[in-house]
Amino acid sequence: MLEARNLGYRVGGRWLLKGVDLSLEEGEFLAVLGPNGSGKTTLLRLLSGELRPTQGEVRLRERPLAAYDSQALARLRAVLSQNREVAFPYTAYEVALLGRLPHLRGREGPEDHRKTQRSLERTRALPLKDRPFPSLSGGEAMRVEAARLLAQEPTLFLLDEPTNHLDPRYALELLLLFRALAFEGRGVVAVLHDLNLAALFADRVLLLKEGRPVAYGPPAGVLSPELLEEVYEVPFQALGRPGGPSLLLPWPKEVAHGA
Repeated sequence: MLEARNLGYRVGGRWLLKGVDLSLEEGEFLAVLGPNGSGKTTLLRLLSGELRPTQGEVRLRERPLAAYDSQALARLRAVLSQNREVAFPYTAYEVALLGRLPHLRGREGPEDHRKTQRSLERTRALPLKDRPFPSLSGGEAMRVEAARLLAQEPTLFLLDEPTNHLDPRYALELLLLFRALAFEGRGVVAVLHDLNLAALFADRVLLLKEGRPVAYGPPAGVLSPELLEEVYEVPFQALGRPGGPSLLLPWPKEVAHGA
């Protein structure tokens, strides 16, 4: 479905991202991890077509992104960015309805409204539908934006910190939703900060540091304390849990030595 080959992006003399190779098949969930400034958002903007790479290329359904016009691309992939400000006083329902724009040939019809309402229901945002979007809390706005993505009906979701501003319950529910969408045959690429959520939900993990890939593969192989210490520059401990994956925690040497 999605492939990046030797992907790089440079601003002036500085590479924000370089040498990234990845692929995503239908039904897969890929988590992108790394410290602040490691190139995660730049990678997502390249995968979405918002930025053009300095080197390498991105292919969607075996075609270069540049081969798609904006409407055709919007029917295939939906993007949740960190910058989610809305300049006009739309209601939450109207923001979710914007997801139908790539499919319209004029005014929206009953089917567009039905799909928008269903999307708000799936993200538990339907009670917010009449609220002005600027009045929503960060977590409420995120749930409405997720409904907009669902209403768009893409085959690929690109998510930049989707759990930002969400309390644990809604963060878990949102990732369960996108995990379910992957099981339905969609592709999901999500920039995450929570290592344990990545271990729980992702099929594969890309670990970045200073714009370069450090590791790429199944979570069990990538999310090792040794690799995490190399990337985040703090020791980690993997605490085993019966019947489930290990819990990954930053573990200062003072704690490890009983100081």
